[in-house]
Parts: sequence; C-alpha cells; structure tokens
Amino acid sequence: MKKKYLAITLGIFLSMTAGLTACSTSSGTSKSTASNVSAASSSVETGNANSTYAGQTIYGQIQSIDGTSLTLQIGTQQDGSSDLDLSDETADITLDEDATVTRSGMGGGQQPPSSGDNSVNSSSSGDSSDDSAPQGEPPAMPDGSSGDSSDSSDSETRSTPPAKPDSSSDSGSDDSSSVNSDSSQDSGSDSESAPGNGNAPDSGTAPGNGEAPGQEDLDISSLQVCDNISITFDDDGTVTSIEILGGSGAPGGDMGGGETSAEDISYTAVQDITSDTTLSDQTVDSTGTDENAVLTENGATSTLSGLTINRTSDDSTGGNNASFYGVGASVLTTDGTTYLKNSTITSDADGGAGVFSYGDGVTYVSDTTISTEKGTSGGLHVAGGGALYAYDATVTTQGESSAALRSDRGGGTMVIDGGSYTTNGTGSPAIYSTADISVHDATLTANNSEAVCIEGANTIRLFDCSLTGNMQDSDQNDCTWNVILYQSMSGDSEEGNSTFEMTGGSLTAGNGGMFYTTNTESTFVLDDVDITYADENDYFLKVTGNSNERGWGESGANGADCSFTAISQEMQGDLIWDSISTLDFYMTEGSTLTGAVTDDETNAGEGGDGSCSMYIDSSSTWIVTGDSTVTNLYNAGTITDADGNTVTIKGTDGTVYVEGTGNVTVTVSSYSADVDLSGASSADSWSSYEVAKPEQMA
Repeated sequence: MKKKYLAITLGIFLSMTAGLTACSTSSGTSKSTASNVSAASSSVETGNANSTYAGQTIYGQIQSIDGTSLTLQIGTQQDGSSDLDLSDETADITLDEDATVTRSGMGGGQQPPSSGDNSVNSSSSGDSSDDSAPQGEPPAMPDGSSGDSSDSSDSETRSTPPAKPDSSSDSGSDDSSSVNSDSSQDSGSDSESAPGNGNAPDSGTAPGNGEAPGQEDLDISSLQVCDNISITFDDDGTVTSIEILGGSGAPGGDMGGGETSAEDISYTAVQDITSDTTLSDQTVDSTGTDENAVLTENGATSTLSGLTINRTSDDSTGGNNASFYGVGASVLTTDGTTYLKNSTITSDADGGAGVFSYGDGVTYVSDTTISTEKGTSGGLHVAGGGALYAYDATVTTQGESSAALRSDRGGGTMVIDGGSYTTNGTGSPAIYSTADISVHDATLTANNSEAVCIEGANTIRLFDCSLTGNMQDSDQNDCTWNVILYQSMSGDSEEGNSTFEMTGGSLTAGNGGMFYTTNTESTFVLDDVDITYADENDYFLKVTGNSNERGWGESGANGADCSFTAISQEMQGDLIWDSISTLDFYMTEGSTLTGAVTDDETNAGEGGDGSCSMYIDSSSTWIVTGDSTVTNLYNAGTITDADGNTVTIKGTDGTVYVEGTGNVTVTVSSYSADVDLSGASSADSWSSYEVAKPEQMA
C-alpha cells in the first residue's frame, strides 16, 4: 500500500561564503518578542560578547563560524517563525561544546497570514512575513485568482498539468505533475523552506510509519553559515542551548528569501504588455530592483522576435518571490501567451530567471540564447501551473540553485525539443522538477551538480537526450548521486510518486553513484540508455532512508518505495536497499546488471518490514560481483558470477535452491523460476508529449 510521507524537517538552500556572508533572508515587519534582544540596542564591542547576554535568549543569523567561535548578526523573531528581522548589530559568541543543539521539527504547512501589512512591490526588498500558501498548493495569481486548474478540496485529488495548446491530449498521468490543491494541508506555524517551529500535518506517516519528532538533537558541528538560530545563555554567560531556526535546503531548490503571499505580489516591468503586442529587433534594458524586462499579463499575446534583453541589478533579492512568482525574471508571462524567437537574454540579477511561465501563462521559446549569472536564476522556469514550450534554445546558468530547466511551487508543464542546457553552479542540476517535464533530443549538462533532481509527485521524461552530471561531495549528504528522486518536505511539491524515464540517449556521472531515491515513492524506467559511470561508481541504485543534514523526513523512518524497470538496459554497480524501503527491480528484454545487491541498515533506525524483490526475465542476466541479499528472487534468466560460474542461491532457512560452482552466494527469503512482470513499467513515446512548433515561431 502506498504511503503518504510525513513532513518532519527541511531547509533552505543558502549561499555560503567564507567570512561575513551575505545570506538570503527575510526581513519582515514583525515586532520583537519579549525574549528577543532589541535590534535598536547598541552594538556589541569587539571581543567575546557572552557576558553581555548572560541570562538571556538572543536571535540572529550566523555570519561566520570557526569551531566554537561564531559571529552572529543580531535579529528579532517574526511571530514565532523561523524568519528574523536582522539589525546591523553583530556579536562574537563563544560556544560551549556541551551546549544542547536542536533543530525544530517541521511540518509541510505554511505560516498563517500575519495581521501586519506585508504587501510587496517588486521594486522593494521582496521580503514578507506572510506565509499563507498551504503545502503543495500552487501560489495564487497576484490578483488573488488561482493558477491551478483544480478546484478539488480533497487532499488526495490532484490537478493535471495544463493541456497542450491544441487541447488534443493531456501531458501524461495525473500523478506525473500533480499538485495538491487542498488548503487544509496548512499546518500552521512553520515558515516555508526553513527548519522552524511548525507542527507536522495531522495525517500520513513517513516510510516506516515513524511519528514526527518535536526536535532533532544535533551538536555544534551542525551549525552552518546563514543558519537562523536562537542562543540561550546561563547567568554566567555560558551558552547552554542553541536552536536552529534556518538551515540548508533541497538540491536545486530555492535559496531562501522571505516568503510572501501571492496577493502581496506586484510586478514592475520595462515592457508591461496587457494587450496584443509585437516587438521586433529591439534592445530592452532592465536595471530595476526585482524588475521584469518583459511582462505579459491580462490575457495578452506577445510576439517577440530578434530582441536583445539585458537584465542587470545589484539590488535584486531573488528568493521565493523570484522562484514562486517570477519576480525579476527577464521574460515573464502570468496571464496570456508569449512567443519568443531568435533572441538573446542576459541576466545578472539575483532571482533573474531567463524565461518564466506562471499561473495562466503560456510561453513558447525558439532559437533563443539565455545566460544567467546569479543565484536562483534558472534558464527556463515554470511555477504555479504555468506552461512553457521550447525549441532549440541555448541556456547557460552560473549561479547556485539555478537549474537550466527549473520549476517551483505549484509546478506546471514544460516540453523541450532540441537545444543545449548547461549549469555551472552548485545545487544547480540540469533539470530541477516540481513539474511535468518532457525533453527530446537535447544536451543537458550540470558541471558542478547532480544531473537531475525530482521532488515529490512529479515527472521527468527524456527521449534521445545526452544527460551529464558532476555532483560535488558534501558533508551535508550521506552519499553522492547523479539522479535523485526524493521529498524534501519543503512544501514545494505534493507528496507522492516521483518518476524518471529515459529512453535512448546517454547518461554520464562524473562523481558518486547513479540513482538515489529516499523519503518518497518513486518510479524509474530506463530503455536502452548508454551509461557512463564515475571512476568510483558508488552504486547503481540506492533505495534507502537518509541522514541528510537538511532533514528529508524523520531519521530512521524516511525510506523509499521504488519500482525500477530496465528495458534492453546495460547496468553496472550495486543495488543498495534497507528494511524501511521497498524495491521492485525488473530486468526485461535482454537487460544486464553487473553488481551486488546489499541490505545496508545504516539509515534504517530500528528497522522495518521493507523488502527487495528482483524479477529477471528469460532474456536478461545478473552478473553477481559479491555476496548479495534479496528478499524475493524471481529468475527465469541467467545468474552467474564475473567468471561465468553459477551462483549459489540459498534461503535464509538454509534451503539451497541453486548449488553454485563459484564462490558467490545470494541469500533470499524466497526463490522462484516463475517471473510475473505485470508490475513492470513500459517506456513512453516522445510522440505522446511532443508539441508542434506554432506558426508564430516560424
């Protein structure tokens, strides 16, 4: 039975640099509570400040940290949330290694609206303390209408992606790009994408049926630059406890920033198009704070050709306003249709996406070059149910959290035919999906990140593409991967089945393992893909719980339920699973796996009743490279060791099903030569998702 996954802990993916770091933060208008140190207090003198705060609890953001010494930018807490109003005051604090460090337990809901006036203009800082959007719900249009086509109030009912332009067919299964439209999922007091003080939702459990903890116990080594924290001192000025209110975030996700209700968003633009308009062979320079260069709204149609768009701003804020609503994007469509061809877009502004479709916006892009420099600046981006179709585009991004093909809360539909899409920043996969994304005949390269990241009930389909990733090792992660399907609990995607399909083409990993899934349901389909592995191929597929420092579900109860189907597929590397996860691994149509199958309980806590089942059809082969553990083995094919010897297959009860001639043993709970492939997935066809180039793009 499929599980719903319980929101436990999560984080914001924050930019970190050495020394005093400019962190992306919220600076709302809430007043300080009695326990907060007033931002108006005098600056702390240079040197240890512990005695200054004896007997107090203070709030602030870590600007630098070295062992037990940290520099804190003092702030005041916003209505019990994880967001802080930061002052200009800093303090040098000495920590006690025995101090208690906790990270508050998290739910997936959003902070309720505050009573203050937190309206945001795109020319302002873009920060607010109003966190009214519920978990998984597409952000409403700025005028208060919804960008989601679903009007269902049932939390299990999902809206489908926007239809293709001719409405002839939908873009796939309802699960593939679904978003939850149930506002009752709002659990209250936690701020989106930050490990704050929120409550977990009332229903659903994490894999392994674990209950949500109130807090996660850590130590001072868990503290990071840009964390929002509270520090409590005893009467002698010794730090007794630290609570992390903010931290790191999801791979490929947003970089934080204040969250704002959609009703508080307003846009400014150099070209604000509200009626049918044609622009040709022009230069559009945009230098305003959080300004759009070209904005199409009010149901208008924009036909843009031969444009040179320069989006430059040192003051833009990026963050969630950019990620969720397209504030600061070079070309944004919120309500209407944009046709963009033969153009060049250059963006050098935080949150400055290249082309963005939000809500009722539909955008077509053809033969256009897009370059972005700063963080939270994807190349092609959808959110809130928007639709975007691209043909032979060339996209290059440099910043963190700047996927070439990017989506965010509320998802949408993206169909890409041809082109080149390259990222150079960390946390910037070639594709980051909280949407329904189909790509054909494209080159997709992430030079310093995983190749693909899919969060929650969303889908990526690749047809005859070249996909390359090169994720860097990080102490935050318990492994390194090339393709990840997971649920971060950030509220940016509905909990449910993540799907990755790849047919033909090539897949390359520069570092780490190949496929990783955790804290979610997931489906993989590989059909005749040419795979190149990292020099140290950590694993082919890992289906386990996690101990990621960013908090992906409850530790010991955050496994995965995975179905993996290989069709005419060569595979190398180990399969790793654990007892809080379920893996069904199908090998069909002449597939080959060279590797061992390992039960690794490192992140399984007290364990569970998970299983690993392998289904090998008569044409497929498993070359076993080491002693393996499989719960249920259904084999009509060939199983040998690397030298071609037969492998011993024996039961946990001592029954010998196959007496091998080699030294490798596969231990099973059950064994059968009958193979039922009814649970295997089939590969989709590009023709089912292809969208013909409109005549306006000719």
